[in-house]
This record gives sequence, C-alpha cells and structure tokens, in this order.
Amino acid sequence: MQMGEGVEWALHSCLNLAWAEPGEAVPAAKLAAFYDLPAAYLNKQLQALARAGIVTSVSGPRGGFRLARAPEEITVLDVVTAIEGPQEAFRCQEILRRGPGGSESVDYRKACVVSQTMRGAELAWRKELAGQTLADLQARVESRSPRTPAMTRQRFGEL
Repeated sequence: MQMGEGVEWALHSCLNLAWAEPGEAVPAAKLAAFYDLPAAYLNKQLQALARAGIVTSVSGPRGGFRLARAPEEITVLDVVTAIEGPQEAFRCQEILRRGPGGSESVDYRKACVVSQTMRGAELAWRKELAGQTLADLQARVESRSPRTPAMTRQRFGEL
C-alpha cells in the first residue's frame, strides 16, 4: 500500500496548527512556506481536512486554517481517511469464483484465505492509526525537541 504525499503534508500541517497561538488561523500560504510545499496543492489537502471536520477555514484578512477539534480528538486515521478516502486498501475481486471449483453462491471475500489475511492486516493497521492522536504525536515531537512549539510559532511570524 502506498499513500500519497498529501497524508504526510496534512499530518505535519495539523501538528503545526496545534502549535499555533490559541485561536490563531494560519493561512495556507504560510503552512506551505513552512516546508516549501506548493501552496495550491497543500490547500487541496487542507480543504479535504476541512470537509472531514479536522480543521476549519476562517475567511478574511486574518483568515486561514485552525484545528476544528482538540488534538486529543483527532486521530492519525482521521487525517489519513480525510486525505486518502475511506475505501479499503485491499479489494478482493473474488477471483476464486472464476477458478477451478469456483461457485457463484460463495462469498469469497469471507472464505478466501488471501482476502482474510489482507483484511486482518488492514484492520490492524487501521487500529494502530486510530489509537494514535495528534496529541500523541505532539507529545513525542516535544519530548525529542521541546523548543518545537515556540520555534513553529516564531516561524509563522516570520513568514
């Protein structure tokens, strides 16, 4: 499975928004400039996050984006799903039905060992992502680099 770069961009942008001054909306251009990303493409990711209720868009001269919920309420899976969509990574095409001994009456998504294995792996992956919140990521970053929140706010002020 391969996720698009938009997932990485969205997760880092959410972390940066978590470190922004309380109530501050950060323009997409500043979020993009932070990592030298294409603003138009990042804006599409931010709009997807807004549709999912992860960020809110604020219009006007002091407009931009801010988190719509507390970091403790936003899971990594929420962000991944907002960007990549909710569809399963593995889609069983039930090819056993077309093989020797195949039957139209069998649901091979449930009977096939390959399908069961792939579904189990995906469920474990989703469970892991659902168990990690933005606050968890923040805490891990801050334990490695305690100055990150202040440096993020300073950088936003310089952009």
